[in-house]
Amino acid sequence: MTSILNIFFYILIGLSFFCLFRIIRGPTIADRMVSIDIFGILVVGICALLVIITGREFIIDIAITWTILSFIATLALAKYLAGKKLNE
Repeated sequence: MTSILNIFFYILIGLSFFCLFRIIRGPTIADRMVSIDIFGILVVGICALLVIITGREFIIDIAITWTILSFIATLALAKYLAGKKLNE
């Protein structure tokens, strides 16, 4: 069981590097934002696998925090790209 989880862990790490590449080389801001969103989802997946593999449940708190911050950042950037102020 743990060998399958380790394989999934390494796949998620590899996909994270692809997202980082797109964040750096993205031609537009929208491409970079989508990559940052996907990277956040991958980090939450990595945290979930780490909880299953290691049994340390405090990592779930990190994943929840990462999800909330990613959501707030997505909203802020969407408002910025729409040309609105953050308090509107």
